[in-house]
Amino acid sequence: MKPSEPQRLVCQKCSFIFYLDPKVVAGTLFSIDGRVVLIRRGIEPAMGKWSFPGGYVDRGESVEEAAIRETREECLLDVRVASLLGVYSYPRSPNVVVVYTAEVIRGELRAGDEAVEARAFDVAEVPWQELAFMSTGDALRDYLKLRTGSR
Repeated sequence: MKPSEPQRLVCQKCSFIFYLDPKVVAGTLFSIDGRVVLIRRGIEPAMGKWSFPGGYVDRGESVEEAAIRETREECLLDVRVASLLGVYSYPRSPNVVVVYTAEVIRGELRAGDEAVEARAFDVAEVPWQELAFMSTGDALRDYLKLRTGSR
């Protein structure tokens, strides 16, 4: 093992190395009538907190497909991915979060699977103190900067 690598599980008989790889999370940020859409999580972790629609990418699914699927599941909207907003990862976290900007194609904003509420917020109403994850806040700040054209 190289000194720069983390400790790994290795079979003593066959030397098979078990890699604990990160999980990929896909999500979307978008607006309806100029208001940013967030969902209130109905499951742990961070149950009751606000986040953009998103979830884990399934094996065999593209990251974009997962973002679209998770958005449909969590807030009952069909979206089209517009562009990559950012990729967010943090020390000691097993998740790599990929967030896209999106455009609503059809549907009515309502809470779906794993959400207890879905809502569109004016910028001044965003519940910053009740956001679910560090990636939620970081992506939301990036999205709002992109919308306003500020750096």
